[in-house]
Amino acid sequence: MRPPVGDGSITKEIESVISSGILKGAILLATDSTSNFTYSSALGTRTLLSGETVPQSLNDVLYLASATKLFAAIAALQCVDDGLLTLTSDLSSIVPELTSKQVFKGWSDATSDPPIPILEPQPLPGNPPITLKLLLNQSSGMVYDFIDPTGIGKWNAKFNAPEILPDETKKPRPVEKAFAYPLSFHPETKWMYGPGSDWAGLIVERLTGRRLRDHIRERIIGPVGGIPSDVEFYPASQNQDLRDRLVDLHPEDPLATGKQVVASSGEMNLLAKGDFGGHGMFTTGENYLLVLKSLLANDGKILKKETVNTMFENHLTEASRKAQEEAIKSPFGPFFAVGTDEFKMQVGYGLGGLVTMEGVEGWYGKGTMTWGGGQTFVWFVDRENDLCGLCALQAKLPVAEMEKIADLKQVFRRDIYRIREAWRAGGKKE
Repeated sequence: MRPPVGDGSITKEIESVISSGILKGAILLATDSTSNFTYSSALGTRTLLSGETVPQSLNDVLYLASATKLFAAIAALQCVDDGLLTLTSDLSSIVPELTSKQVFKGWSDATSDPPIPILEPQPLPGNPPITLKLLLNQSSGMVYDFIDPTGIGKWNAKFNAPEILPDETKKPRPVEKAFAYPLSFHPETKWMYGPGSDWAGLIVERLTGRRLRDHIRERIIGPVGGIPSDVEFYPASQNQDLRDRLVDLHPEDPLATGKQVVASSGEMNLLAKGDFGGHGMFTTGENYLLVLKSLLANDGKILKKETVNTMFENHLTEASRKAQEEAIKSPFGPFFAVGTDEFKMQVGYGLGGLVTMEGVEGWYGKGTMTWGGGQTFVWFVDRENDLCGLCALQAKLPVAEMEKIADLKQVFRRDIYRIREAWRAGGKKE
């Protein structure tokens, strides 16, 4: 299979969409493992809280949304490397609130008030308990409530609604309270997207005795040569050193909740207390690329080499992978497939993102890991073809033309390979 060849129009197409008013700006970055090939582009503008418009810059601080998950995964795997736990350790002494969860099986009476849920204990005989591996590969049974509105969503609204404060706002809650609802299925029997990375981040905090932010600054960003102080979790706008570079701090989002990334109200951040490893991080694209490059090179700076190799393997059982295939066919499918559905690639899930189980000529190689954040951020690490990169689009509020935004992410994913090939042939990078 060969993907459509771009016409060198990454910047051209994005600038056209910026002119149409759909986007404000974009940051595009890519590199190989040796930095012989590098690509960087900052396009368009961003708006300051004052209303002033300034050019987009490569060192602007971005809201990552679900692209945070990669950092939580690396931090958790560092705990494995440090001998604090294993991928299959009993987690009951670390996060008993998680391991004691029951499995939601439906409603015995959905019309009563409150409705009566059917709950089943886990693990069943012969089934595994929740482990770090299952949290990282999205097969633990923890599912985001918005994905299942009539099941877990309804349970959460009835039995775990946030407290309403005197000013009529909702009280922020830590990970263990925000996700204090049952599992949607028995561990390792299915696959569905959920807050496993948030729990993994909490595990890191409890094992190390410090904030996830501080661990990421010291153990991930510092070793790869990034700027540790350019890492923050929501509410990042309270970090005075970063305020002037926060892309998401502007008159339409004065609390920098990430509305233009997630294309929603930003309530997930408003309700978060502490460092949520599934969605809460802010940093620069430059910091992010350095981490991707370290994984690509497998240079041992942040993880043992054998741990990185394990990270990039498919960790789903056949049953879980079949469930992933069905999820990719669902309304959430385009997000879950991160571009691989265009070529109907066989995919699985590693310990940090989707992994390809076959390659496409001229594009992703076998074993590529990729994921995204919200509607506008995407990253990939292709070890077979020695290339990694990220695309961070800054949508204009209210977010519209979602298909066009999705198309632009795919233009980046495809054309960055064409640009690298042109560079190899002695042509210009763009």
